[in-house]
Amino acid sequence: MSGARPASGTRYGRDGMTREELAAFADGLLTAALEYASPSGSLITLPGEPGGYGTEVDGLEGYARTFLAAGFRLAGEAGADPLNLAERYAAGLAAGTDPEHPERWVTPVEDPQAKVEAASIALILDLTRPWIWDRLAPVAQEQVVDYLSTVVGDDTYPHCNWVWFRIVVETFLRSVGGPWSADDIEADLAAHDSFLRADGWFSDGDERSYDHYAGWALHLYPVLWARMSGAVEAGAPVPATGSGPERASRRERDVAHLDRYLRDAVGLVGADGSPLLQGRSLTYRFAAAAPFWAGAVAGVPGTSPGLLRQAATRVVGHFADHGVPGPDGLLTLGWHDAWRPIAQRYSGTGSPYWAAKGLLGLALPADHPVWTAPAEPLLPVEREDAVTVLAAPGWAVSSTAGDGVVRVVNHGTDHAVEGDRAGDSPLYARLGYSTATSPLLDAEAWTRPADQSVVLLDDAGRATHRTGFRTLRAEPADGASAVLASVAEAHWLDVDPDAPDHGSGRPGTATPAGAITTVSVVHGAWEVRLVRVDALARGEDGAARARSLEISGWAVSGHDVELGELGEATAGGMRTRVVPLDDALLADVRELPDATPLGPRSAVPFGYVAPGAAVPAGTWLAAAVELAGAPGPDVTRSGSVPRIESHDDAGDDVVVHWPDGARTAVVLPPPHEPRSDAT
Repeated sequence: MSGARPASGTRYGRDGMTREELAAFADGLLTAALEYASPSGSLITLPGEPGGYGTEVDGLEGYARTFLAAGFRLAGEAGADPLNLAERYAAGLAAGTDPEHPERWVTPVEDPQAKVEAASIALILDLTRPWIWDRLAPVAQEQVVDYLSTVVGDDTYPHCNWVWFRIVVETFLRSVGGPWSADDIEADLAAHDSFLRADGWFSDGDERSYDHYAGWALHLYPVLWARMSGAVEAGAPVPATGSGPERASRRERDVAHLDRYLRDAVGLVGADGSPLLQGRSLTYRFAAAAPFWAGAVAGVPGTSPGLLRQAATRVVGHFADHGVPGPDGLLTLGWHDAWRPIAQRYSGTGSPYWAAKGLLGLALPADHPVWTAPAEPLLPVEREDAVTVLAAPGWAVSSTAGDGVVRVVNHGTDHAVEGDRAGDSPLYARLGYSTATSPLLDAEAWTRPADQSVVLLDDAGRATHRTGFRTLRAEPADGASAVLASVAEAHWLDVDPDAPDHGSGRPGTATPAGAITTVSVVHGAWEVRLVRVDALARGEDGAARARSLEISGWAVSGHDVELGELGEATAGGMRTRVVPLDDALLADVRELPDATPLGPRSAVPFGYVAPGAAVPAGTWLAAAVELAGAPGPDVTRSGSVPRIESHDDAGDDVVVHWPDGARTAVVLPPPHEPRSDAT
């Protein structure tokens, strides 16, 4: 081990990292963070504004989350420890679990966040058993058991990825003769199983919550748990799903789900190593590499060790290339640079160190196949242009080799359930996400959808929300295209300003605006978006409440924004356009300051119904929406845009003609009948 950091000016996001380079990166993180350890070592309180749960939780998070990185380093080096990590973390463990010590940890009974951190501690104590747990004094071991055992029988864990925190803690307790509950573990495993969706995907709870937690939690923990000393259940037979033997072990089934998920996940990494900027907890950054390492640990058959290594190290390398960590060696609340608005209420100064999950590969020794296998230098995005459909999240994934960008067009995810009337979370409910752009995340973005949205506007300019929409269609079409559709009972929202921010849309009082059907036809860097207002809600005077309609495109961000023709903008090396394909639409661009973590200026093109014109109901409007690296792949040559033609008088059968000569035929959905309480 060494405390050196990778040299500046590297291209790890494009080339990947060796084990030695990743180890140096991890050691640099640990060395810098340990400078902020308390005298006993139990608390690592990083500088910055305290998190929503207070300084005590921040200090515990700093310990527990850096302990993940320390544990991976110890395990991968078979206990070799020139940084003296085992002794330092053991001392902190003894003090933190001593109820009489002035630097003791807040307990899981006192603050729910301690349940999360307890799982990291238990996981690493099991992984590093010969070098930390077995060397603890008996009194310290008893304190650890007492501290962790407060979770047994606790039925207040949220019904989401949190179920794994209790499973992991009780599994460790079981292995050291502490208290545990078979009923707890059985119930939590059943909850986990209930989150399983199509093709190995997991939703983070019962809602349509698809994000990085599918990989860095709901796939990671089963793989690591199955290797814990107390995880007898991992080998227990369970009913198999799909074809194959009638019964298989839980471990085999979990690996099969991970294997299938990874086939999709490797296609969501940009050519520069960037993960998708979608979902909550983005400040965990390169934790997005965790499922690839989990695949290596599990020995999945469907993705080669060389490709798993490339995907994982290029995700970590993306952030190293962009100056992460900063000059002081610390991870901040942000993405590349510090940017506090990216945080949720639960985010504190120690929170970003959950990124350590992306360093899991260091727990595998240098002679493991993930490190010795020949590299596969190209990620899927670099091999060819492709459009694929992910059924569980309702996404069309469009990747273009020319600019290395992965785009997601979203008609299935909103961190809610069908029929909800909450606000749109910019992290989940937007129509598009990518590896090269961020959704608008400033304060206004939570109440006024202004990028990758279709909204109705009232007299005051308030925009509607679509959360609770119904997915109508998500399927491939004509080889290199896809068609997705959804219908939303659009609503304005008077937001509850006191609601805590956990990443989902804001609650509040909804006012119906009208039913909107949106169809996305996806091909390369383009989406043709067709919109029909099926019904308009009316006020007491009988007039429609909506006064205009807006179709917004991608937000591009950087230090400088260049505006082209109306409906076009370039920033951060990306070009975005909204091109009206209907005479009823005009185009423009709005600029915003400090609205994303990717740069101080952002621009969003949009199409809109002309002021004073009535919002058309019952007819289709169309616009072409583009995101491409400037100047972009060949299929997006300047001036070349898609066009559409109708094959019947009603306009319900259209053909999209793409700039590269391809064609996609689309049968549009029939009108939607809104609920009686939605008008």
